[in-house]
Amino acid sequence: MAAAALPAAVATAAPAPPAGASVPPPPDGWSLVWSDDFDGPAGARPSSANWIIDTGHGYPGGPANWGTGEIQRYTADPANIGLDGGGNLRITPVKSSSGEWTSARIETQRTDFKPADGRVLRIEGRLQMPNVTGSQALGYWPAFWALGSPYRGNYQNWPAIGEFDIMENVNGINSVWGVLHCGTNPGGACNESTGIGASRTCPGSTCQSAMHTFRFEWDRSASPNQLRWYVDGQQYHSVSQSQLDATTWANMTQHAGYFLLLNVAMGGAFPNGVAGHGTPTADTVSGRPMLVDYVAVWQSGGGTTPEPGDPVDARSIIQAESRQAQSGTQLETTTDSGGGQNVGYIGNGDWLRYDDVAFGGTAATQFKARVASGASAGVSGLVQVRLDSPTGPVLGGFAVGDTGGWQSWRTIPANISGVTGTRTVYITFSSGQPADFVNLNWFTFSS
Repeated sequence: MAAAALPAAVATAAPAPPAGASVPPPPDGWSLVWSDDFDGPAGARPSSANWIIDTGHGYPGGPANWGTGEIQRYTADPANIGLDGGGNLRITPVKSSSGEWTSARIETQRTDFKPADGRVLRIEGRLQMPNVTGSQALGYWPAFWALGSPYRGNYQNWPAIGEFDIMENVNGINSVWGVLHCGTNPGGACNESTGIGASRTCPGSTCQSAMHTFRFEWDRSASPNQLRWYVDGQQYHSVSQSQLDATTWANMTQHAGYFLLLNVAMGGAFPNGVAGHGTPTADTVSGRPMLVDYVAVWQSGGGTTPEPGDPVDARSIIQAESRQAQSGTQLETTTDSGGGQNVGYIGNGDWLRYDDVAFGGTAATQFKARVASGASAGVSGLVQVRLDSPTGPVLGGFAVGDTGGWQSWRTIPANISGVTGTRTVYITFSSGQPADFVNLNWFTFSS
């Protein structure tokens, strides 16, 4: 992990919203891709529809100590992870009477966070680092980061698949580190295992004493593409596509996307390297949590609910309820991240129509939809894409059955025949059973 020099200047920040504030609305010209504001009763675990809780000292078959030398054991114990009842997630390292450290690490169910061609993806979290400094903080290593999707289930392909460290901190230092990991280890284009990184102090209040907003942007609208890191809206680090060779850049950007992680490690290469000795020590105190107010992902160019007659970007997130016509369906309030409505009560023969969907001159070859199902055992069906008619040729689609409930959402991809130009898109539904089998929240296309 990077340990860049710390600048002396401290910028003035505007007054911050309170802890537990809601996810902010999308900025003008952006659409919400995914979010979690960690609302819920005190002690509850984060949503299992959104997050996987990692446990132990590593992935099965993966490197020991999560590949970093950290010493804690991750658990799903409420002492280590849970909502605080005030709109925040708490991840708390705890030292037992026997001397063992435990903590928590979660990662998103979704592994497809990636900007569409010509768009910018913004990954943002508002959080407070563990409020501990000095010798009592030695070994604390909070992080908010992203890993390339091919890592899940493989665990031997790092760093080629890419890692974006959006926020890292060690040893209670008033600084945020932003780091890119890529290429080969050791050395390579990203100088592994250090990575390409930079750091700065948190604006206004220290990183440990208050909430700050940490943001990463992946810009595919610029040529060459750009990666950018921010704290409280102030950019402090960037990496250009032109800094890396074509193979390294392709390996970390041309897969399905990234998943997000939040964790507080104890000890390991980064805190040890900064401290100059092993951590944690006998002075390190137990029980100081990282607080996470929200995590959100936005994409630029978002007009997902257009005015009548306006073209719809096929590569934006198209909300299902924005259909121009339908047969057999109803709208209902959704509990999926971002709120709003989903299309429900969908069964065999139903369809949705979307006019003026603009695919452009580069053929879209993939379709992805956010679906949920509480269908009973044995009930399933097909979600399919057609053009110009609900009975036109099927371009592609996927099968879906019970996902665990009518508001238990999953994002499912499918290959489709290539589409260009501006077209009328039909999403059609077929099943061998008469019962409703799926809800649809949104869909999108990609190349």
